[in-house]
Amino acid sequence: MSRGRTFALTAVLLGLVALAHALVTWPVAATLVLFGGCAAVAFVTEAVVINLDWLEHHIGPKLGGVPIYVLFGWSGVVYVAVRLALLVTQGWTGVVVTGLVATTYDVVTDHRGVEDGHWTYTDDIAGPRYRGVPWWNYLGWFLISSATAAVTIPFL
Repeated sequence: MSRGRTFALTAVLLGLVALAHALVTWPVAATLVLFGGCAAVAFVTEAVVINLDWLEHHIGPKLGGVPIYVLFGWSGVVYVAVRLALLVTQGWTGVVVTGLVATTYDVVTDHRGVEDGHWTYTDDIAGPRYRGVPWWNYLGWFLISSATAAVTIPFL
């Protein structure tokens, strides 16, 4: 199996394990809100940046240009971030901590996807980059994971 396929499979498994854990430990409504909402927001966001020609993914299968594994990976990471945030805080502070945890994960890992050839940032937007990853990617991670936490936490 290629490195790209192994990477995609790992992201899907992360999402499925997180979903299974949520189904056992959370109310169904919270699980549906987090996983459904996160997948929907991740899909729309990825589709927008792909259609703006700011990002190109190199692993399929894809739906509307968005790799399916991305939806699982996003959801799994945000779920883990919410769980970690709720260990130390709650409410709106939990929303912010979720955003920080998820974004920190992306800061640590996203450049590996670039280096390994799983995706390429093709934008020419001015501003800082960290190891080839543009600033707007991290802002997006913070906003999306925080928004997902904001609509999920009230169900818990």
